[in-house]
Amino acid sequence: MSRFRPPSIPPSQITDETVWKKRRRIMQAAGVLGAGVLLAGITEAGRGGGRKKEDDRLEPTPYRYITTYNNFYELGTGKREPAENAHYLTTRPWSIEVSGECEKPGTLDIEDLPRLFPTEERIYRFRCVEAWAMVVPWEGFPLSKLLKRFQPTSKAKYVEFRTLYDPERMPGQKRNVLPWPYVEGLRMDEAMHPLTLIATGLYGKPLPAQNGAPLRLVVPWKYGFKSIKSIVSIRFTEKQPRNTWHVLQPDEYGFYANVNPAVDHPRWSQKRERVLGSGIFADKQPTLPFNGYAEQVAGLYRGMDLRKYF
Repeated sequence: MSRFRPPSIPPSQITDETVWKKRRRIMQAAGVLGAGVLLAGITEAGRGGGRKKEDDRLEPTPYRYITTYNNFYELGTGKREPAENAHYLTTRPWSIEVSGECEKPGTLDIEDLPRLFPTEERIYRFRCVEAWAMVVPWEGFPLSKLLKRFQPTSKAKYVEFRTLYDPERMPGQKRNVLPWPYVEGLRMDEAMHPLTLIATGLYGKPLPAQNGAPLRLVVPWKYGFKSIKSIVSIRFTEKQPRNTWHVLQPDEYGFYANVNPAVDHPRWSQKRERVLGSGIFADKQPTLPFNGYAEQVAGLYRGMDLRKYF
């Protein structure tokens, strides 16, 4: 069995929070923050379709973009609305129900998670289906650790996730813009992959409501809508889940949603992306297959027609 080896992202591409606290005080005086820090990305040309050298000129995306430029329809359909309405979303108490094809279904309380699943830092590229991008230092734990706790059976082929449905705490749900609650899903091997993360924070702080507090999925090689926010339910299934955007617009949003510059959205190109904070006159940069994580995940789709299973 091959050993998972996380790739790296140059500091010049890391989304700014005063350039991540002076690069975490120079990586905690060269101790590199221990084994929990994963600098996850691919930058060398030729590795997973890596970025060319000119992409190293990217300016760090200001931290304010991460928390004020959001797609979270439960808190509003505009990019600024989720931050403006964040105060409605209280995240305590909070629990996650795990059910379906598993030996030990049950419920986890949010307060127990730090004890059960120690957090790690993961610096990941993030690519929205709308063709904008950034790099985010998440904190969280591998989804696989949570899933294994409930002992999925051989019938578990997929994992379905659901967002909280509570229009008082999520005022956007009072509008009939999506079939609520929001649903997403992964194939079992995708869910168990080492890169797949349950995020609980960013920049060393608890996850803001507009970014999906208190728990969100992060799947860095897929478009951002797959990274479902404010999760309250995880269910092991034998059949492929009917994820929200695919149900709503199946010709535009597939189940897999892997970042693929060769497959355009019907209404825009996916070949290039705009990095948030790089300025309105900055050139868009080329989009990488699997968002730069091809070396780690392309094998999951060997033999599949990625135009058909988009």
